[in-house]
Amino acid sequence: MSKKLLVFVAVLSLMLSTVGMSIAQDTKSHPVNNKVKSIVESTKKAVKNVTLADVKKSIDSKEKAIYLDVRDESEFAAGHIPGAKNISRGTLEFKVAKEIPDTNTKIYVYCKTIGRSALATKTLNDLGYKNAILMRAQYADWVKAGYPVER
Repeated sequence: MSKKLLVFVAVLSLMLSTVGMSIAQDTKSHPVNNKVKSIVESTKKAVKNVTLADVKKSIDSKEKAIYLDVRDESEFAAGHIPGAKNISRGTLEFKVAKEIPDTNTKIYVYCKTIGRSALATKTLNDLGYKNAILMRAQYADWVKAGYPVER
């Protein structure tokens, strides 16, 4: 490769990465994204929630509850809380009545980052599920704590 071509490729790469960073920064500060963050944060505060340790204690005590993973199927397949049921956030409203018919069932809801699970917990409450509870921790926190995982 000639020296001129190498310089051209290097400059082009630098320009493209700068444009990419600029677009990423614009997207992060987009008013819609800020509104979504605000909605998720207020939802976390509005729903009943428990700690990671509370969920672990529930499992250990064999409490009659459902551990609902609202991540996508591929995320669930990669690992999940033992005995968890998977209904992705995107299909929750359409599948929950069939999968969890009793609206009095205690349901601990979790996901990857607490965003989808917060919104899912609120949705469950809005649908009449009286005991839907947000696990106020990320799935990675579960793994990091050394708690058991199923695949």
